[in-house]
Formats: sequence, structure tokens, C-alpha cells
Amino acid sequence: MFILLGFVIVFVSVFGSFVALGGHLGALYQPFEFVLIGGAALGAYIASNSGKSMKMLFSALPQIVRKNPYSKELYMELMALMYVLLNKARRDGLMSIESDIEEPETSPLFTEYPAVLNDPALMEFITDYLRLMISGNMSVHEIEALMDQEIEAHHNEKNVPAVGLRAVADALPAFGIVAAVLGVIKALASVDQPPAILADLISKAMVGTFLGILLAYGFVAPIAASIERRSVASEKVLECIKVTLLASMNGYPPQLAVEFGRKVLYSYLRPSFMELEEHVRQTRAPGKKA
Repeated sequence: MFILLGFVIVFVSVFGSFVALGGHLGALYQPFEFVLIGGAALGAYIASNSGKSMKMLFSALPQIVRKNPYSKELYMELMALMYVLLNKARRDGLMSIESDIEEPETSPLFTEYPAVLNDPALMEFITDYLRLMISGNMSVHEIEALMDQEIEAHHNEKNVPAVGLRAVADALPAFGIVAAVLGVIKALASVDQPPAILADLISKAMVGTFLGILLAYGFVAPIAASIERRSVASEKVLECIKVTLLASMNGYPPQLAVEFGRKVLYSYLRPSFMELEEHVRQTRAPGKKA
């Protein structure tokens, strides 16, 4: 919701100041300037992106007005789940969790943590690497290298919409200049007209530059930044799982392995040591989710 608030502030600040200074909003209403700049930007975006990229953008746009799903509560739930899984594997052997990871929708372990269970990317990452751990055919270094490659691929894929929009934001001021140049050409072609008419034509031409810059830095660039921020958040949660699983593979007990995962989180999302300790203690308590 903050992005909508930001857009309102940009709109009110720019156009409100223009009116307060004695300007008339009618002078800024130039439909064909919008068509020229918007159409050129859209055409350039389509020309430089694939159909898959555009589908990813359409999927990402609705997310920018929703709450980021990777909250502190989800991380607490994720670390509790990781503790339960690793604790069961340490106590009863890795094969004891095979049925849980093969059918997580019916597993009593996973169903206790719906926020994690309902995230396909998290579930795929967790279950895939637990399967590799159960197979016992890969070393810690091999699994770590594979995790790094998958996280990098995830990062590049999730950033596709943001990269495309940033290119559009960078191009919009130039398209605004194109609109302004065309307007100046039109004004120069009417040099035989009275000064008042020439001034009106030149002012309309300048609207193109104004719109290009405003759309680029006031609207499109913030949307790209918001999509990129969500991409980074979805990558960080995979890093948390990675560090936790690798710590377990290196022989650390579940409670300490979860602590490894906690340390990679951003400070504003990271639960304190005592918060995590209390959460894990509740998980281990009789009658709780253990």
C-alpha cells in the first residue's frame, strides 16, 4: 500500500504546486503526448522482451499493492518447521521424514505450518534438498554448490520484470524529448503565426519532456523497485533454508542449525535469539507442534 501512497504524494505535490503557482491543468492535458510517449515506451518494451517476460510482469504487478508475504511471522514458522524436520531426522534417521516430504499436503508436520505449506517455491526448495540429503549420494559441498546455482537462477528469473521496467523508466525521459522535439518542429513550421499561437505550441511541446520525466521517476521506476524488493525477499528466505540445511549436514544439532538460518535474515525481520529460543522451546514442548 505504501506505493499507492507514494503515487498520491507525487501526483499532489507536482500538480498541486503547478496550480498553486498559477498554472492551469488544462495546459498539461495533451492526449497525443500521452499516446506518443506511452506508445513508444510500450512498443520498446514489447520489442525488447519475450512473451514469458510479459506474463511474469503481469503476474508481478498485482503483488506490489499487497503485503510482503516474507514477514517475521513466516520466518518464525519456517524455522519452527525446519527444527521439527531436522529433529525428527536426527532422532529417528533421515528415512523417517521421507513420507513427509513425498506427500507434504497430508503430512502432520507440514500441515501445522500452513504459511510455508502454501508457498510452492519454499516447499519445492525444502523437499528437493531433503530428498538429496536422504539419498546420501552427494557431499555437503556438492549440495551447497547446487543450492547456490538454484538461488542464482531464482534471482535472475524473479528480476526479469524489474529489469524490463527499469529499461522503460530509463527510456521514458528520452521519449519525452522526442515528443518535445516534434512539438518544436511543429511550432517552427508555424513561424508565420502570431506570438501567442507560437507560445502555445511551444508550451505544448514542453509538456512531452515533463511527462516523460514524471512517468519515469515518479511512477515506473518505483514500480520496478518494488518488484525488485520482493524478488530479494523471496531470495533471502531460500538462503535461510540453505544455511539451515547445510549446518545440519555439517553435524550441528537442529536448534543450532536453525540459529545459523536466523543469522542470515535482515535485522528488521530477524527474531532475537531469545524469541527464537522460546519459539523452539514451545515447538519441543509436549502437546505442541513437535
